[in-house]
Amino acid sequence: MGVIVSYGTYIPYWRLDRSKIGEALETFGKGTRAVASYDEDTTTMGVEAARACLAAAPDGARVGQVLFVTTEPAYLDKTNATAIHAALDLDPAAPAFDMVGAVNSANGAMAAANFAPMPTLVVFSDLRTGLPGGADESGGGDGAAAFLYSPDGPALVDFLGWGAATEEFLDRYRQPGDDHSHLWEERFGEAAYTPLADQAVADALKQAGVSPADVDYAIVTGVHPRAVRVVAKSLGVGKEVLVDDLTAVIGNTGAAHGSIVLADLLDRAEPGKVILRVTLADGAIATVSRTTDALVEWRARRPAIATVAAQIEAGRTDLSYPKFLTWRGQLHRDPPRRPDPTPPVAPASRRKEGWKFAFHAARCEECGTRHLPPTRVCVNCGAVDRMAVERLAETPATIATYTVDRLAFSLSPPIVATVVDFDGGGRFRCEMTDVDPDTVAIGNRVEMTFRRISTVNGIHNYFWKARPSREEAS
Repeated sequence: MGVIVSYGTYIPYWRLDRSKIGEALETFGKGTRAVASYDEDTTTMGVEAARACLAAAPDGARVGQVLFVTTEPAYLDKTNATAIHAALDLDPAAPAFDMVGAVNSANGAMAAANFAPMPTLVVFSDLRTGLPGGADESGGGDGAAAFLYSPDGPALVDFLGWGAATEEFLDRYRQPGDDHSHLWEERFGEAAYTPLADQAVADALKQAGVSPADVDYAIVTGVHPRAVRVVAKSLGVGKEVLVDDLTAVIGNTGAAHGSIVLADLLDRAEPGKVILRVTLADGAIATVSRTTDALVEWRARRPAIATVAAQIEAGRTDLSYPKFLTWRGQLHRDPPRRPDPTPPVAPASRRKEGWKFAFHAARCEECGTRHLPPTRVCVNCGAVDRMAVERLAETPATIATYTVDRLAFSLSPPIVATVVDFDGGGRFRCEMTDVDPDTVAIGNRVEMTFRRISTVNGIHNYFWKARPSREEAS
């Protein structure tokens, strides 16, 4: 059986204060929700969560397959997990699969990883929204998580038992082409979910050989907020046992939400603690697990900035409501008087996959000069075909120069264009993201992040941008 040996999360930089929705539409709301930037989608957020997961994985850990879970895929018919696979520079022999369309797919992916004979990277990523002024708009959130399962361990949590209760009923649904979900009457959903949760929890506790009194932490998440609250109260555990589901600060992140809340708990839980986790989505799934000593050892080698709490704390909360609507495509604004971006070309993208997705550079084996993008001929010594491949996605850099362009085509002007120098050599011209233009300065430290440059004719152009170094900021 596969066990969790590492995990990582990604909470976007931007937050929307719900009071700003209220000011614009005369509604009510408090707290904030996480918002994916204009250059992010579920694929790019999944890449960032997976990078954090693999960076903290045990030495020698490998990925035998990738499973990608989302309700908002960037592509249909085309597999989105292959872009994540390419951006992580994984072994071509490792397959990549999508499990998309429903929040409950997250449970299926975790079950598949549990029983997989090879190390499995499960990536959960979702982008949630709704019609302006609706509950889904303010209550939704964007984010991603990734868990690495391995048959070899060491396990961060020991699996003790599980229970499931499945029933077909109409709760939350969205037809292909719809821009928002529909929710049936709330009392009906509550009545349907409550007995299913009771059955799943009873079966899980029985299989694990524990009682509600033995539970140290209880997590309840799902797509029906009212049912989640009712089920949390009916578990028979004290209020101090119930784990904050983070919806007040990041919103409900759909298929990724249960994993983000679990990761937040694992960031601080002590060894030997029993966790009851309940997910409500087209039925109920309950699992019981116990934290291990390996969790403390694993946390010791991970940077503090990688925790869920640190990512939430680092968020920027001054996003305006009109800009949010623009990024979501619900407010069409006049673009700058500049040519529209051109779509990427499939043959060229395939030939340059190592550069475009894995961010490969080439280092001359004769003189040591690093080249971005990779090239066959060294610009320093003239050596031909004497290049070694290097991945620079995890290499920090320093801003050598920059300019703020207020006229270039962008959904979020102005664009900050920079030239950065990588540690160990190599100069690269790129765009910055998740940055206040007024704070940019020569000498600032940056790191690379996988983003969507543009979308033209239905084709997403993915590449790498720079963002302010989170380690330096902390």
